[in-house]
Amino acid sequence: MAEAADFQGTHPSPARRWLRRTGALLTGAPLLAGLMQLPAASPANAAAPGASQAVSGAGPVSVSVNSLTPGAPGEGDTVTVSGTVTNKGKQIVTDAHVDLRVGPLLDTRSGIDTVARNSDDVRNPLGTEVGDKYAEEVPELTPGVSRPFTLSVPVDELDLGKDGVYQLAVSLAGQTSAQPWEQTLGVQRTFLPWQPEEADTRTKTTFLWPLVSTVHMTAETGSDEQQTPVFHDDELAKEISPGGRLDRMVALGRDLDVTWVIDPDLLASVEAMTDRYEIPGTGDDTIVGGHQSVAKRWLTEVQNAVADKEVVALPFGDPDLASLAHSGTSVTGSLSHLKEATDVASRTVDPILHVKSTTDFAWPVDGAVDPSIVKVATSAGADKVIARSDTFEESDGLSYTPSAPRPIGGGTTAVVADARLSTAFQGDMTKASSATLAAQRFLAQSLTLGLQTSQQRSVVVAPQRTPTASQARTMAEALQILQDGSWSEPQDLTSAAKAKPDPAATTKVPSASSYPSSLRKRELPRSTFEQIARTQAKLDKFEVILSDQSRVVTPFGRALNRGMSVSWRGRQSEAAIYRSGVEAYLDTLISQVRLIDKSETKLSGRSATIPVTVQNNLVQAVDHLVLRLSSTNPTRLEIGGDAYEEQPVAVSGGHSQSVKFTTSANANGRATVVAQLYTQDGQKYGEAVTFDVRVTEITATVMLVIGGGVLLLVLAGFRMYTQRKRAAAREAEEQDHEAGEDIDGPQNPEAPGERLTEQPGTGPRPDDPEQPSDPAPDTAPEGAGPSGTGERVDR
Repeated sequence: MAEAADFQGTHPSPARRWLRRTGALLTGAPLLAGLMQLPAASPANAAAPGASQAVSGAGPVSVSVNSLTPGAPGEGDTVTVSGTVTNKGKQIVTDAHVDLRVGPLLDTRSGIDTVARNSDDVRNPLGTEVGDKYAEEVPELTPGVSRPFTLSVPVDELDLGKDGVYQLAVSLAGQTSAQPWEQTLGVQRTFLPWQPEEADTRTKTTFLWPLVSTVHMTAETGSDEQQTPVFHDDELAKEISPGGRLDRMVALGRDLDVTWVIDPDLLASVEAMTDRYEIPGTGDDTIVGGHQSVAKRWLTEVQNAVADKEVVALPFGDPDLASLAHSGTSVTGSLSHLKEATDVASRTVDPILHVKSTTDFAWPVDGAVDPSIVKVATSAGADKVIARSDTFEESDGLSYTPSAPRPIGGGTTAVVADARLSTAFQGDMTKASSATLAAQRFLAQSLTLGLQTSQQRSVVVAPQRTPTASQARTMAEALQILQDGSWSEPQDLTSAAKAKPDPAATTKVPSASSYPSSLRKRELPRSTFEQIARTQAKLDKFEVILSDQSRVVTPFGRALNRGMSVSWRGRQSEAAIYRSGVEAYLDTLISQVRLIDKSETKLSGRSATIPVTVQNNLVQAVDHLVLRLSSTNPTRLEIGGDAYEEQPVAVSGGHSQSVKFTTSANANGRATVVAQLYTQDGQKYGEAVTFDVRVTEITATVMLVIGGGVLLLVLAGFRMYTQRKRAAAREAEEQDHEAGEDIDGPQNPEAPGERLTEQPGTGPRPDDPEQPSDPAPDTAPEGAGPSGTGERVDR
């Protein structure tokens, strides 16, 4: 076995396989005799069939290790390796077998990296074959075909020596028609941590378990009392539904000793989904979301998972600290948004999860820092910055990995996470082979780190912010093995930050020039912070006129925090659309309080009042506004005795109010007037309304003519009144006279049974001749019908 280990690609020939191959060789003896008469073969083909030859590179057969249990075996355990072998070549593989090989002890972390980079290279040493009894025969493997395998070996048969990490290789050896001798056609190397006894000094390991998502909520809310939130999509419901990414993160982290790192925006968004919420529908319409029960269930699961665990609350929206440091600090007000996001973090997380969270930690992207990032990160109150060792590099003289905490001055501690452990679970983990290799490599690095020195150290693992469901599963499986192992013990992040710093560890913050260019290319540009500042200026002006500022300030303030989120990295166009949507919606609300347009106004006389209408289409009242009406030509038209006049304005929600201004004209002609709303601090609000006032001055002569005309009309009316009254009195007198004659005169001769006798002193009979002294009637008798057209009244 030792001899075989000295020649790459060679294998011992166990008796059973030797006899089988010998029989095949004897059967082909005549053929061999004929071949021996041919010209000499090339050196590559001249080797005897029993001498294995290595195929360069990965080989034609792909070997996948889909599971390795237990991941960190102990005394008396049986190691079981399962996977598949796939013929990716063009020739049939025959007389093959899959076996396990144990390589040398890997006592350096860089040695583990080298093996991982060349894990399928058949040219490198494979190690010692465990034994034929633990191999699995593969009689034939045609091109494109896969075949599963399972190898089980008692750990005692692996001949493991002292504690440490051993290379464990699964190889397939066989032959093809072109090369009819045994050779290594495929291999997959992995790692086997071996620490059967309790370590004298355990490494304290802190594992961050992030609950972070992308931005889902907009600044828009409904006009109802509850302010129904509006989401720009319903993707969050998928993440928190059973089987979704965030659902798996919570379920997998529940039983692990981890430090939960949570974006408050995620919790606020899910809590908003527990009640009525809306998502975009067709066109400009919105539809009601329907995942309230899913949101409630997920929040309950999170509450149970974080109980009695440390919770680190990131600033609201998880702002991009590096982008802010490199592009935002030159924009006024940018740092104030980080302060607000930090202040609101615990106020959001604590009541939802019923915990006491900490906001002492800042977490730049990938733990990459420079002096400006540290300055920005600590400006909002955090005094600990989570960095990573691939940017916070140690000097070459240090032969071991130091503890995580590093005092970097100014009362700030850099908590340097281990880069190898933190990046172990990146990449596609949906394949079982990739997940298994990642988990074993993580365990191998952890054990090797622990064996570097007898000093106890605190190590921090800070994985990617948004692991996929498969990455989370792999992380959980590896972490569970680690926490059940014999060389590590869990520790929360606060304790790790308080651990005794290693005096040999570097405390110098990397320079700005050392910041990774790959990260800098994905940062948010300066225009991001300029737009946020512009939107904030509009919000500041708007909020002072509102009777209930919280209905606007809170949703827009949180939306501005989301606008500088880490999740926008690499999504510049989507980020710009989101920020523009926030600003556009604010502009829409601001325009709901406005002046109604006016047309040209005519002013007859020296003084009059001009009304200007203020309309408020918001659901809440507005106050603290001033309406100014100005004359552009005060020599012709004065307002309030001057060039302009101001009046306070307060309008109830959904109403309009007319404000009247007194004007005085000094000359005829057209004067332009400007109406403008102002806030009480003198800033213009909304668009101005400009209209013309045409002044027509009335002279004294015209006034006399008009007054004379009015007097004549009054006199004519009085004369008509007196004439009608006199005529009515005369008519009444005549009627009384006729009535008297009817009483004193003879009775009607046609009336039966009555006789009339003339009485002395009575008036003349009807048949008496008219007397010259009788007066003539003054008007014609009044008819019962309507007056004729053009009736003339005598005066």
